[in-house]
Amino acid sequence: MKVLETERLILRHQTIEDAAFIFELLNDPSWIRYIGDRGVRTIDDARNYILKGPIDMYARLGFGFYLTELKDGGIPIGICGLAKRDFLQDADVGFAFLPRFWGKGYALEAASAVMAYAKSVLGLNRIVAITSEDNQASAKLLEKLGLHFEGMISFENTDEEVRLFAIHI
Repeated sequence: MKVLETERLILRHQTIEDAAFIFELLNDPSWIRYIGDRGVRTIDDARNYILKGPIDMYARLGFGFYLTELKDGGIPIGICGLAKRDFLQDADVGFAFLPRFWGKGYALEAASAVMAYAKSVLGLNRIVAITSEDNQASAKLLEKLGLHFEGMISFENTDEEVRLFAIHI
């Protein structure tokens, strides 16, 4: 199901048919470095990840991480959307794109549309985001979106510290 359309992109619900792409994305070295190893080792693992993550979140909350694809040709390039994590009070915006699609403005375009959707359709008034401490590219993008660094917090129930950004929309 299509959720958002921008000048160059379509953001839609992930389906189990996206398993091969999600497998590639989650096993990209940049995903593992900045987001973490999700233990997705097979296409079946990717299908289960989609079912238990995005599809479950769409059903429970009405939002989640959307598959982001080029309008021209329907080529999947990444994911972008919102999540509600137990350890954060507000929904958080997130994005991850395959490295060959970096530097073209796609993440900014997709995340800007998600932020507008969060305000106008979902009625959210505060959005947060988290990044690993060394992920400078994501931090820059969050600042372009208008989010401001609030401080370091513990990631879920771990010792890992992550940067928390926020904006009132």
